[in-house]
Amino acid sequence: MSKKTTWLVLGVMALGLFMMANSAFAVGDDEHAAAVETHSGTALLDADGARKLGGAIGAGLVIMGGAAGIGRVGGSAVESMARQPEASGNISTAMIITAAMIEGATLFAVVVTLLAVL
Repeated sequence: MSKKTTWLVLGVMALGLFMMANSAFAVGDDEHAAAVETHSGTALLDADGARKLGGAIGAGLVIMGGAAGIGRVGGSAVESMARQPEASGNISTAMIITAAMIEGATLFAVVVTLLAVL
């Protein structure tokens, strides 16, 4: 993992923690608990909006991770088939099984993030 990717991931995690901390410590009545408030007191993002935004960001990150994993598996499989054409049948079978497992884990994670929104 490159330094740029590492800093990007850490920044997204810090933003998520900041959003969760603000929504967890919001003070006010239950109907209008504000996650982020301006100086005038109007809510920019209430608790329900923060939950939906977090679910959307989480689902997007899950999809990007799954796509990167499947792309890496596919690229490695094509490269190894080019090096050993006689083993292409075994390699493509293993690639399809691995891609299906990644897709299954990605689908499960997306369902979990969408359940957090509901």
